[in-house]
Amino acid sequence: MAHHAPRPPSHRSNDRSTVVPRSRWSRFTTTLAALVGTAVVLTGGATAAHAGPSVTEIEAQIDRDWNRLEPVIEQVNAVREQLAVRRRQADALGAQIAPLQARVDAALGQVGGLAADAYKGDNLSTVNALLGSRTSGDLVTGLELLDRFAHHQQEQVRTVAELRDELAARKKPLDGMVADLTRTEARLAAKKKQIDAEIARLQKLRLKAYGNGGGGPLRPAPCPAGYPGGPAGVAVKFACAQIGKIYVWGAAGPDHFDCSGLTMAAWAKAGVPLPHNARQQHGVTTRVGRAELRAGDLVFYYGDLHHVGMYVGDGWVVHASQSGKPITMKRLDDGDINSYGRV
Repeated sequence: MAHHAPRPPSHRSNDRSTVVPRSRWSRFTTTLAALVGTAVVLTGGATAAHAGPSVTEIEAQIDRDWNRLEPVIEQVNAVREQLAVRRRQADALGAQIAPLQARVDAALGQVGGLAADAYKGDNLSTVNALLGSRTSGDLVTGLELLDRFAHHQQEQVRTVAELRDELAARKKPLDGMVADLTRTEARLAAKKKQIDAEIARLQKLRLKAYGNGGGGPLRPAPCPAGYPGGPAGVAVKFACAQIGKIYVWGAAGPDHFDCSGLTMAAWAKAGVPLPHNARQQHGVTTRVGRAELRAGDLVFYYGDLHHVGMYVGDGWVVHASQSGKPITMKRLDDGDINSYGRV
C-alpha cells in the first residue's frame, strides 16, 4: 500500500480582509472637493500605497482651478463697478428729490393751517363781517376778496396734491433702485465668502507644494525694459514698482491688487481712468497687433478675457496672477493670449 507523505499544514490568510479605514479628515476633504466642483482631494489620511501629488501636479491643479475661479472674481468686480455707478445715481436722485420733499412738507404745513382756521371758524367770522358792511359797494368788494381767498385755498390744496404725486412718482424708481442695491450687495457678500473659501483651499495646495517660499525670481529682467515717457511711462513705472505685493482679489492698491486692479491703478496714476474688470478694460482700449506692442499696452488672456497684464517691453508682462502669489514679471507668451489693447 502506497504511503503518501502528509500534506503540510495550509497557511491560509485570515478570512477577514484587512481594511484601513479612511480618516475623518479624508472623508471631509472628499466632500469638500465635491462641493466646490474640483478634482482635488486633500487626503490627509490617504493610505501609504499612494504617493502624494508632485509639485508639478499641484501647480497644474492650482492653475486649472484658478482659471475657473478668476472669471468669477472678474464678474464680481464688474458687478461692484455697476453697483458703485448705481449708488451714485441713487445719491444724485435723492439729492434732486430733497428740495421737492421740503416743498411738500411746507405746503402740507400751509394746508394744515387752513384746516385749523376753518375749524376755529375764522372764515365764518369773515362772512359775518361782510354781511354787516355799511354799503353795497363794501359788500361787493368784500365778497370779491372772499372769493379770491377761497380760490387761493383751493390752489394751495391742489398744489400740495400735485407736489405729493410728483414726489411719489420720483421716489418710486429711487426706492426700487435702493432695494436692488441692497439685494445685490447681499449677493456680493455671499459670493465673496465663496471666493475666499476657494482661495483658502488653493493657498493650502500652494503651501503643500512650496511651503512659504516662492516660485522663482519676481523680476527676472529690467522693468520696464525701456522708459516710454508720457502717461504710458507713468503707468509702467507704477506697475513695475508693485512687483512683490501679494494678489488679493477685488483689491486695487495700495498694498494689494488683483489683475485688473493693478492695471487700473497703474493707469489711474497716469490720470487715465479704467474700469476694475478685465473684460471692460478690453472694451475701452484700442486693439493693436503684437508687432505694435509698446510698454503700457494691456495684454488680455483667455477666451473669456478673465485675465489682464501690462506689457513692459522686451517680451515681458507684469501681472497679478493668483491669490496669495506676489505680483511678478512673466514672458508675454506664458498664457493663452486673447488680444492686446492700447489705453
